[in-house]
Amino acid sequence: MNDETPDWVMDVLDVNCPSRDVFVDLADKWSLLLLVSLRFVGAQRFSELQRSVGGISRAMLAQSLKSLERDGVVVRDVDGKVAPPRVVYDLTPLGEELADESRVLCDWSQRRSDEVHAARKAFDESRSARDVAAQPA
Repeated sequence: MNDETPDWVMDVLDVNCPSRDVFVDLADKWSLLLLVSLRFVGAQRFSELQRSVGGISRAMLAQSLKSLERDGVVVRDVDGKVAPPRVVYDLTPLGEELADESRVLCDWSQRRSDEVHAARKAFDESRSARDVAAQPA
């Protein structure tokens, strides 16, 4: 291979690809919501983030923030000059880029949520009708 061709082609569908681990970590239920909140609301304290995202438990918020911090997309800033110390979470430049990229998915979800909910309802109703028809008399 020449210098311009990487030895490894990134493919998130390949279980052995390092990008898959990153993708799975960042695409979980809460991570993208937290990133979007930090990007569009701005730096926030723990309780502010919990209110902003809504529905996330304190334990899951702490776990998700720690994971995002480990991935280098969130920074935890502790101001020890005040009592009690003020802890604020914000995005790193890498996190800002990721939040901006995820905005497309957010916009799509907001535009198409009615259609997705209608599809879910139709699916559930067809399954329910099929399950009733399959029951012995």
